[in-house]
Amino acid sequence: MKAIALFSGGLDSTLSMKLIIDQGIDVIALNLDIGFGSTKSRKAHMQNMCDQVGAELRILDIKDQYLRDILFDPKYGYGKNLNPCIDCHGNMFRIARDLMEEWGASFLISGEVVGQRPMSQRREALDLVTNLSETADLLLRPMSAKLLPPTLPEREGWVDREKLLGISGRNRETQLRMAEEIGLKDFEKPGGGCLLTDENFSKKIKEFIQYDTFEVSDIQLLKYGRHLRLPGGAKLVIGRHKEDNEMIEAAITPKYRKIKLLDAIGPVSAISANADESDKELAAKLTATYGKTNPQESYEVAVGDEIFKVHPYDSKKPAQQYFINA
Repeated sequence: MKAIALFSGGLDSTLSMKLIIDQGIDVIALNLDIGFGSTKSRKAHMQNMCDQVGAELRILDIKDQYLRDILFDPKYGYGKNLNPCIDCHGNMFRIARDLMEEWGASFLISGEVVGQRPMSQRREALDLVTNLSETADLLLRPMSAKLLPPTLPEREGWVDREKLLGISGRNRETQLRMAEEIGLKDFEKPGGGCLLTDENFSKKIKEFIQYDTFEVSDIQLLKYGRHLRLPGGAKLVIGRHKEDNEMIEAAITPKYRKIKLLDAIGPVSAISANADESDKELAAKLTATYGKTNPQESYEVAVGDEIFKVHPYDSKKPAQQYFINA
């Protein structure tokens, strides 16, 4: 017997897998990458969690499908920011359902807890997700199973319902006690792992789509640096520190041009490839302003293949009028 678990890497999804594995069922931990996870790779963490409970980790990239079908036209709308949680969960379960035959799985599991999250884990929201994903009896939620109608795996005796839980609400005492009892180490504290729940990140996307078509290749660049919109309409991203500089440089696609000071230490920036000359010169000046520079001196700044000689501003205040997020 085998099950597919929708796996986020969090404590609840890890414990839900453990409850099923302890009943002699093999579990494939399926992580669906929509592109809006944290700025740091979590693959090592997810693998560690799976290794501790005996699940097999598989990661699928669904960024293109998510942008095309879910993010900008969710049937059930958004949460507080740009997070279409119900549609997102329904989409993930539908994808998992479609993999069941290929992967030899008999049912699905999830770490969802009734009442833990205000939008996606209300009881009625869980029912919406089940209906939207057309998973019907196939979706088992081990953490709250005793509060929900028995599913096919329980009715058929594949899973012993009495060994499942009936947790509800945001109190995590039961989960923390379970983690201690099984010796689970390095698990994450609860928190918003999806950047779409973040107000500032959501503002960046909403602002971006006013000027351009949002593509998968744009996601990474939105995660780093200071974001500005220049008078001519160009997008400018200026690194804050070494990690930002490295990640911005790695995220530059043909839609952007790299900006770098040639004769001083400073940030790496990226500007829209179609920027006009005025915006490129301003971007060079702003980049120099955030470098280790002297306003009384001029500096050479490379904007793509062009070189601009600019004086930095006396302070960073002039840049603030262009900030997308204050």
